[in-house]
Amino acid sequence: MFANLRHARDLIAAWREDYNHHRPHSSLHGLIPREYHQRSVEDQNLNRAN
Repeated sequence: MFANLRHARDLIAAWREDYNHHRPHSSLHGLIPREYHQRSVEDQNLNRAN
């Protein structure tokens, strides 16, 4: 399946990058995790200002 340990690590790192930064999640209403987090921070800042 993998040529060597380095190959496996590279593939896992690429998958993790895609999953966390480019792939929308249905549990986050179609947002990517980074976008969901950013909106959460913005909402918290708006609530503090009010």
